[in-house]
Amino acid sequence: MDLGLFRFLCQAETRRLVSLLGVTITILLVLQFSELPNSEFFSSLTAKIKSFTMDTPLVNSTIETHNGNVNLYASNSSSISPQTSSLDEVASLEKGKRVETVDVFRNHSSQENQSSLLAPQPMVPLSNTSFFDSKVYPKDGILSSLQRSNATTVKDASAIWKNSKRRPSKVVSISEMNLILQHNHDSSQGAKPASSSAVNAEILNAKSEIENAPIVMNDSRLYSPLYRNVSMFKRSYELMEKMLKVFIYQDGDKPIFHEPLLEGIYASEGWFMKSMEGNKQFTTRDPEKAHLFYIPFSSRLLQLTLYAPAETRGRMLNCIRALCNADTEVGFEIGKDVSLPETYVRSDENPLKNIGGNPPSQRPILAFFAGGLHGYVRPMLLNLWENKEPDMKISGPLPHVRGNKNYIELMKSSRFCICARGHEVNSPRVVEAIFHECVPVIISDNFIPPLFEVLNWESFAVFIKEKHIAYLRDVLVSISEERYLEMHKRVKMVQEHFLWHHEPVKYDLFHMLLHSIWYNRVFYTS
Repeated sequence: MDLGLFRFLCQAETRRLVSLLGVTITILLVLQFSELPNSEFFSSLTAKIKSFTMDTPLVNSTIETHNGNVNLYASNSSSISPQTSSLDEVASLEKGKRVETVDVFRNHSSQENQSSLLAPQPMVPLSNTSFFDSKVYPKDGILSSLQRSNATTVKDASAIWKNSKRRPSKVVSISEMNLILQHNHDSSQGAKPASSSAVNAEILNAKSEIENAPIVMNDSRLYSPLYRNVSMFKRSYELMEKMLKVFIYQDGDKPIFHEPLLEGIYASEGWFMKSMEGNKQFTTRDPEKAHLFYIPFSSRLLQLTLYAPAETRGRMLNCIRALCNADTEVGFEIGKDVSLPETYVRSDENPLKNIGGNPPSQRPILAFFAGGLHGYVRPMLLNLWENKEPDMKISGPLPHVRGNKNYIELMKSSRFCICARGHEVNSPRVVEAIFHECVPVIISDNFIPPLFEVLNWESFAVFIKEKHIAYLRDVLVSISEERYLEMHKRVKMVQEHFLWHHEPVKYDLFHMLLHSIWYNRVFYTS
């Protein structure tokens, strides 16, 4: 045979084999990705509901992560691998629907610590709370039965959201917020303060002790799945109690300064001011001994008395701000500023009035929301869900009843309480839900939840992006009974961190806010 012809035939055969191999690999990949949910580390752009995955082992797991500027992920060379639960497959089979998983952070248990729990460590990616990923949709546009039934609703909701003038220009997912905390913590490693004062030496020593905190195993008071890193939190809190000193400026006139508001939705700053100015343990009159300097003014009364928001914008950049409007879109700096919970105190004489709610067996309402139609999200919520399902009580303001008893009773009787943003990202409903032991469902892009430095919010709350509000019901019904009961249990256990007392008690909201400020002071590097 002619040598040239032989080479030609060999090359042709090679091309056929390569083509066949390529087609085979392509078919295998298509089959794999059509059967398995997408589990990218950043699944913050989801489009298909995935089945709600909160591990049953969460009950016994320990979240070993950074307490403030930090690690959302528990990991070091000695960490055990992520645990999974057979319950992860339950919700997807309900009612014959193929609902694949709404992400919730998986908890990891770290049993050993060879060096430092807070030192920079390789992160273990946890499934996050972004519910929809457009990459999960089939390329050919075929919709699942769930998506097909909701196609018109979803299209309408998407159009409303896109046409909203006030929607964020950029959405920062919970996953990204955690990575920002991770970055801020890592960037502080090895950083030295500008001066070598005794106070700065104390701060550096505290930082080292927190980073090398002893492992906490089965603490009788602190339920580890609620926290990013229970070991770090406990040690940091102990050091705060032992050494923190705050200098309070006596300057300023009422009503802006030294006049706390103790009722209404702006009561948080008032109760903190009252507790701080009446405290002896954490205060000092010697500025040389102070780790923090507190300016006791009411931003609400300042707004009503002298509204000049731009006047201090430059001068206050190095301050640690405690803000109710904890919004990444308007300058909230994660790892430095502190998210102040918006608490609706109905009685300054008894801030714990009406606390608690019905047990799970006496909560027939799946989801509840009632309130003014401020902003662009709430009208969308009502447009999609008002009077649509008998077990969803979604409405505008309720008829006025003394003490808002009708509103309170609905919260006490609901499984999930919808916390949809109004004009701003925060809402008193987040804390109200916890107060009445109702699992919060937060629909507010770019909102940094309160006590973000400490709490693992994804373990007891549900987060849904604003543009995916049409999937609200599908997300909630996909949560199995076992998972709901565990979330309800955690809401009850985290409740103590969101309560005001006339005389502050350990781990209450006053101490937790002070701790977040202390923690950011220790780890923040300007």
